[in-house]
Amino acid sequence: MTFQNEIVLFASVFVFFGGLVAFFRLFGKSGIFAWTVICTIAANIEVLILVHAFGMDTTLGNVLFASSFLATDMMSELYGKKEANRCVKLGIAANITFIIISQSWFLYVPAPDDTMAEPIRTVFANTPRVMISSLAAYVVCELYDVWAYHHIWDWTISRYGSRRAFLWLRNNGSTLVSQLINVLVFNLLAFAGVFPRSVIIQILVFGYGIFIITSLMDTPFLYWARNIADKHPELLTA
Repeated sequence: MTFQNEIVLFASVFVFFGGLVAFFRLFGKSGIFAWTVICTIAANIEVLILVHAFGMDTTLGNVLFASSFLATDMMSELYGKKEANRCVKLGIAANITFIIISQSWFLYVPAPDDTMAEPIRTVFANTPRVMISSLAAYVVCELYDVWAYHHIWDWTISRYGSRRAFLWLRNNGSTLVSQLINVLVFNLLAFAGVFPRSVIIQILVFGYGIFIITSLMDTPFLYWARNIADKHPELLTA
């Protein structure tokens, strides 16, 4: 018995979250925007793959999509609510644009010697439903995440008088609920009638379990990003 899927999933948390922080360190606010576009599109392709890990069936994309929550929390913490909402709007625009582009490929008639059109069609034939479902979930849960982050932040400031304290609370308090919304909305819209009910239940349970873990694990990366901003204030003005 091997644990390749479990090892890769666990390692991907550090790769994706660390990659986002690296993008911020290299490119500032633009790096967070760029990562949002990358992860929202790539996660919607990954999610088409069903794997077996930790004794259950689950789709991929959970960890990568979780990094989008870290991106909006980083934007909220470092640049404010307005920029965090811009980050969400950019993710929405990226999703819509990719749906249009990927579906336009099927308007072409493949050449007789073509070998790639059919595999690509197989991969992206379900893209509209998956990406529209993802878009609906993304809009609801990410806007909630930004709202909840700042609502908790305002509450801790009024109660304790510190803007920097309780970063872990606003991070996890907003993300845990928004990810539950995401799991329910996306998977029910995307996979009802595609997978058996038992598989969908496993996907829901495992997906939210992954999100609970990633929510707790992304907190050190958010502290790391804020520490980088403290040492390199030029990133906040770029």
